[in-house]
Amino acid sequence: MSNWIGDTFTSDVGWTHLERLVDIGNRMAGSPGEREAMEATRDALESVGARNAHIDSFDIQGWERGDSAIFAHNTTQECIALPRSPSETATGELVDLGYGLPEDFDRDLSGKVVVVSSTVPDHYDRFIHRREKYYYAVEAGAEAFVFANHVPGQLPPTGSVGTAEAPIGNIPAVGVSKEVGARLGRRFEGEEVTVEVTCETPATDSGNVHAELGPDTDEEVLVTSHLDAHDIAEGAMDNGAGTAMVVELARALASREDELETRVRFVCFGSEEVGLVGSEHEATRLGDDRENVKAIVNNDGVVAGRTLKLHTHGFDELEATVEAVEDRFDHGISTIPEQLPHSDHWPFVAYGVPAFMVGSEREGRGRGWGHTHADTIEKLESRTLREQAILLTELTVELAREDREIPHADPDDIAAALEDEDQAEGMKVTGDWPF
Repeated sequence: MSNWIGDTFTSDVGWTHLERLVDIGNRMAGSPGEREAMEATRDALESVGARNAHIDSFDIQGWERGDSAIFAHNTTQECIALPRSPSETATGELVDLGYGLPEDFDRDLSGKVVVVSSTVPDHYDRFIHRREKYYYAVEAGAEAFVFANHVPGQLPPTGSVGTAEAPIGNIPAVGVSKEVGARLGRRFEGEEVTVEVTCETPATDSGNVHAELGPDTDEEVLVTSHLDAHDIAEGAMDNGAGTAMVVELARALASREDELETRVRFVCFGSEEVGLVGSEHEATRLGDDRENVKAIVNNDGVVAGRTLKLHTHGFDELEATVEAVEDRFDHGISTIPEQLPHSDHWPFVAYGVPAFMVGSEREGRGRGWGHTHADTIEKLESRTLREQAILLTELTVELAREDREIPHADPDDIAAALEDEDQAEGMKVTGDWPF
């Protein structure tokens, strides 16, 4: 065991791939940069010894950023369009709804431009996702949606407002920094403002990168990430680091291939940031063969903090697998049993497939630097990637053991868990309720 640990702790394979990805620049879903990331990841997986490395392409509705602005009196306030916003201009009375909790939208917002925060109060029982706030605004009749960051530093946030089924949103949507959001509320509350978004929505394509290791069994463990990133930044944390981790895990597992008792398939999804399009495509492609997916290790948010944080979605055997790895390495790993319906594991979990959502512990609530211009590589450390790769390699080998049985769930039980956790209402509002 010690040889592979030492090799992983000194490996530069994953970090080098992370540098390769962030240096591409724009990896927006359907862009040439995303295609370059696919090809580079396919080649990287092949170079570390994974077999059958290839790209499975699929069509998507593209979205290309133009200009955007908020005009208030004789001022122009800086903003960025949220992907899948329609190309429109809307004028209305500015209303600052604060946190933008569901009850804040319980009014007629016809003729209003609404401003909401990117966070919720610390005492609030659940996080309200950006798209949930957006659709509450749409349902209440708002003319435009302004999403204000809660993190200081002149960082307007991005994030999609569409879904795979309804890729273009209903009203123009923009992100503004905390400072611009505060200025709008202080100076222009109750005043008429105009939100302008220009964009293009060409038909284009995306794709998922596949490769595999281990025996040719019907049952398989999926190790996944997403390749795409928002076009305003390098996408180092979200999610270059996740894809770099997949490559590093492939390298480590290739050296332990004789220990794998179940096939391990690596899938790096395209188009996650615009509605989990790549993972939805793969879950649909598998159809009834989803029953053969023993477990999923989805990497989205790794390396941002030193301690791994794994959502287990109520699967007790996944929790037990983590405990086995913790005990073996005397190394703490955080686990959260609740559902997390916001990354590429989710189209599988909704069918009852056991899955980890693998991130890392960070201070504060929300994305931090994520989805802003500040999502850059210098905020990450190569030692963290290596340390986490050691733990996740062992976790994957443990999942692949023949005697490690991980029962699938009844989708009705997943739905009930979402109801119990007060997440169902928001998913129904955004059109993400799959049951």
